[in-house]
Amino acid sequence: MGDSHTWTAVPGAADQARSVLAAAWSCAVTADGGREELVGAHTVGEDGRVHLQVPEDSALLRAAIFAPRGEPSAVLEFADVAPVPLRNRIRARLWIAGWFAAEGEGLALRPTRVVLRRPSGAELVDLDEFTAAAPDPLAVAEAQLLTHLADAHPDAVERLTRLVEPDSLHGAVRVRPLAVDRHGLTLRIERARAHGDVRLPFHAPADTVAQLTERVHVLLGQAAAAACPRALQRQRADRDR
Repeated sequence: MGDSHTWTAVPGAADQARSVLAAAWSCAVTADGGREELVGAHTVGEDGRVHLQVPEDSALLRAAIFAPRGEPSAVLEFADVAPVPLRNRIRARLWIAGWFAAEGEGLALRPTRVVLRRPSGAELVDLDEFTAAAPDPLAVAEAQLLTHLADAHPDAVERLTRLVEPDSLHGAVRVRPLAVDRHGLTLRIERARAHGDVRLPFHAPADTVAQLTERVHVLLGQAAAAACPRALQRQRADRDR
């Protein structure tokens, strides 16, 4: 199945939480003033505080200004959505609870609890680790990278399945790129009524798009030396009929 990988790291919960924040375009805010959906309105400071730009007539802003007992509490919810169309596109959800206050023309939320839910389950993120973490260097570019790979290079995605254990491809009807980060590429194996995800780790972390291109080429080189899985051979034959 090609050369073995020596780099097997995966993003930690704090790092992934910061990546979700960096890439997400919208969030839901729930507080005493109600629930609001905000689009393109959040940024994250180095101290981990989340800054929100809200409309002047926002109930959240009024709650922050006129709170009778100091800073009101709120919960922010973010969804990590796969950019490539496939089943179950929500890859993770992030909840940040804390206290918010009016700051400038918007709000600033000081986190007191951060929870990241991934397919493996929910995890409470340490606040110090969350503050110290940084988003994956490919997080903002991931959507464009994955859609380009899926739309312009489906043959490359198919070749990469040669690095997947045959059992994971049993009953496969479609394979799509699900996620990419500095540590590796994840493929979604779709079956008739189910799906599974397979991670292909890079031999070394990629901190730039140029490095990512090199890492993917290494994987393709390893795939070229491997046999085409029978499951994908049958899939290709059925498609060509």
